[in-house]
Amino acid sequence: MKKIKVMTIFGTRPEAIKMAPLVKELEKREGIDSKVCVTAQHREMLDQVLDYFEIDTDYDLNIMKNKQTLTGITSRVLEGLDAVFEEEKPDMILVHGDTTTTFGGALAAFYKQIKVGHVEAGLRTFDKYFPFPEEMNRKLTGSLADLHFAPTIGSKENLLREGINEKDIYVTGNTVIDAMEHTVKEEYKFETEELNHIDFEKKKVIMITAHRRENWGEGIENICTALKRIVEENKDAELVYLVHLNPVVKDVVFKHLNDKERVHLLPPQDTKETHNLMKKSFMVMTDSGGLQEEAPHLGKPVLVLRDVTERPEAVAAGTVKLVGTDVEKIITEANKLLNDKVEYEKMSKAVNPYGDGKASIRIVDAIENYFGLSDKKIEEFK
Repeated sequence: MKKIKVMTIFGTRPEAIKMAPLVKELEKREGIDSKVCVTAQHREMLDQVLDYFEIDTDYDLNIMKNKQTLTGITSRVLEGLDAVFEEEKPDMILVHGDTTTTFGGALAAFYKQIKVGHVEAGLRTFDKYFPFPEEMNRKLTGSLADLHFAPTIGSKENLLREGINEKDIYVTGNTVIDAMEHTVKEEYKFETEELNHIDFEKKKVIMITAHRRENWGEGIENICTALKRIVEENKDAELVYLVHLNPVVKDVVFKHLNDKERVHLLPPQDTKETHNLMKKSFMVMTDSGGLQEEAPHLGKPVLVLRDVTERPEAVAAGTVKLVGTDVEKIITEANKLLNDKVEYEKMSKAVNPYGDGKASIRIVDAIENYFGLSDKKIEEFK
């Protein structure tokens, strides 16, 4: 039996976390020749995930540059993948979500008439500038994809409204839930020693990430102003801010929050540290997309520091609340969770709508069906 060659392409830490269990599932299948190409759109944070999941890469484009631009990233991805595709000639590539690597990978494959599978397809805010550039990266990738792996029924419905053929869409759940089956441990000791000295039992620890491009400038300033007041007004609160390495974010955060009592400013942590920090924390505040899926899986309320989200299922389920970057709104909603037990219980006990840990199996089953390697019936995630 001739194997089909499937190349997984990703370039950032969040993509790597979500693609790792899929790579592992591809490697198990006898009819698939699995190849991995990383663009290294993010370098250090990507390498942490590759090491943890023991993923060997076949190609590393290493495109990251200081003060890189969207145009530069896109052009380097296109040029790098053109050479890789010429050498490997994959039958299908898999890209994930909404990064510039994702769109560049799909476009490069289209130019070579290579099939494209889009993992985490169909998320939409319906505003092309929020999140920027992710909304259009995801939508344009959807226009180029041959198979669409939607995490939820809502995502599938978005794709159907855009004219995608239903037979090309599979509702799989989100692969990040698959990844968390491997990373979250009951008795976990942090490698970052500062985290081991936090009293997670007696303190209400708030885990924070905020780095989205649309929040640069006034948004990050407002978030930091709000965080400073939250920790001052709540003596049992303790903040752990995982600060993005980009100076546009880092400089603002350290200006406002460095040396404040009960505030820990740490660099981005590797996957297992982040997931286990989330598990031990009281709540999460973030502008990240992925954390909106991960935290509810662990029963942690999430305040989203954005005005819109492409993940409305969690908002509808009650696990996530949009608070934007208005100082007073952030403080009000955080204080509710910190001081109102009923409000906290309502959010922390809502059902996570994002997966059951079997998304990767469904995706690879669908790929095998597409290429005629199997006729196995796929039970979609509901």
